[in-house]
Order: sequence, then structure tokens, then C-alpha cells
Amino acid sequence: METKRPTNPAAEEVLGGYFPVLDHGFVSLIDYMGTDEDIERAARVSYGYGTRKQSQTRGLIRYLRRHLHTTPSEMIELKFHCSMPMFVARQWIRHRTASVNEYSGRYSLMPLLFYLPERENFALQSDLNRQGREGNSASTNVYGEAVRRWEELRDAAAGGYTWMVAADVAREIARIDLPLSTYTQWYWKINLHNLFHFLTLRVDDHAQWEIQEYARVMAGLLKRVAPLSYEAWVDYNLCGSALSFGELAALRSLVEPTEEGIAAREGVEALGKEALAGHGLSGREISELQRKLDPVERPDFDLDLGRMRSPEDVAAEMEAAVPDIRPDSGES
Repeated sequence: METKRPTNPAAEEVLGGYFPVLDHGFVSLIDYMGTDEDIERAARVSYGYGTRKQSQTRGLIRYLRRHLHTTPSEMIELKFHCSMPMFVARQWIRHRTASVNEYSGRYSLMPLLFYLPERENFALQSDLNRQGREGNSASTNVYGEAVRRWEELRDAAAGGYTWMVAADVAREIARIDLPLSTYTQWYWKINLHNLFHFLTLRVDDHAQWEIQEYARVMAGLLKRVAPLSYEAWVDYNLCGSALSFGELAALRSLVEPTEEGIAAREGVEALGKEALAGHGLSGREISELQRKLDPVERPDFDLDLGRMRSPEDVAAEMEAAVPDIRPDSGES
């Protein structure tokens, strides 16, 4: 039966497909409600159905995004099925604007899948960022020793868990020593406005690399559901920057409005740090203003459809990782 719901062919192409993230994780768009046109219908609630051109829809969506009119974008919702290491899930759940249902280790057996960072993503603690890693990889020797210790710990944790569930220890107790590298999964439903906020923070270079990888895939899925809204988000939020009162005052001292547009003020030299401080900017604010004016590369977040997996393949991998606790499994 043909649906009467608004759909997007690009989203339908990937709906229910699973995109790998990290070594055992994934993101899948399970369902969505609404497209770009629904934002316009919500904003122009008195207008009839399908009365506008795409160029007009694009103009309105960009106006709404530019001027922070966010409620129309709450009319679109996306539902994801995701699997991630527990330490990523603990960061992710900080965004308290979604409906979440997580895999229950009290009810179901935990798949014994553990995240192992690849060599190029393994680094020492940053001297400049207390919650981040250095840009360069750590030495091969340090990485090798870390992997050895991780494997030793995980083998012990997996063995203990398997023994306890085979001995009929309550699953809610048997799971308690599984490490943060263990993969969990959940269904995560969120409206477009709150998804934009999540993605703005989590595709940023300052976010932990592992959660960036999930956010990039989700941005690619969003691009297929609501491409005009995605474009406005990239332009105004991801690649754009808000300016403070002091920053605007500093820029006004360099340019002036004219009937034709904006022109440079005559005889004005480039603003040094002393002049910027005169506009009330601290040293850190000056550094941030300088970064805001740096050229920005516009991302596209396009998905590689060749990597998309079927639900059956993913389910089989998860099932194979569940401990075998049958009487003839060799456990006692």
C-alpha cells in the first residue's frame, strides 16, 4: 500500500540499512517523520498543502535557521538504532533531548564485543587540553603494551561474565565488571531541532574522536531526510559563528555601511591585540575571534553506500558474540 506520509527518496534508499562505525558499532536510520516541506507547512500553518516552490521552501528554512525560529524544525523526527562502546554512550546520553531505550543487560545476555582503538587513533594526553588527546599517535611500544593489557583485562572480564551466567548468577550482577569498552546499543529518537544541537557539538573537532565518527554518519543520514535544513545547519551553525558585542564593535571599526553595501574605512590599520582589548575582549576572546575569521572547509558528510550492511548481517554478528551457556558448552 502506497504511503500518504511525506517521504524523501534519498532517505528511503538507506532506511533500515546499517552503517559501520568504529570496529563493532553501527548507526541505522530506522524511521523518520517529515521532510523539509513539513517545516514550511508548520511555519505557514494557514497555507495549503504543496503550494510552494522548492526555492521558496529553501529561502524560508534558511530564514528560520538564521533568526533562530526553531519550533518548526521540531516537527521532523528521526529514529536511529545505534551500537557504541559504553564510554561513548555515557557522553551521548548527556544530550537529554531524545527518547532512548537501551539494551538491557539485566534481561538479555551481553554480546562480548569490545572496542579496540586503531594505532592511528591511540595518543597520549594533551598538554593543552585536559579532556583530550595529542594530535599525533603514541609510540608503537606504548600502543602494543596497552593492547596487551586491554586484552588481558577483557579476557578475564568476558570469562568471568560467561562463567557467572552459565552458573545462573543473576544477569544484573554478572554484568557489573564488564569494562567501558563493551558495546551497548539503543534506539534513539529525536526531533530535528535537538539533533542539530547534538551534531553541532559532536562533529566538532573538540569532541572525542569516537563520538565524532557516530555524529558524521548521523549527519549523512540527516542530509538524506531534510537536505535543505541540513544545508542551512552547515551554513549557519557548523561553518558560521556568532559574534559578541565586543567582536562586532571591533569589526565595525574596520568597515562602514554604504548605499552600495559595506566598505573598508579609510586609513584604518589592521586591529592588533591592544586595540581588540580596547573593545573589552580578553586574551582568550581575542584568540577565539581570530579562529572565527580563519577559513573553514565546508564538510559534506556524504555516506558510502557500499559500506551499508543488512539488518540480518548485523544481527548475526551480535548473536555470535553472545556467550554460549548451554550445558554442553564446556562451562561449569
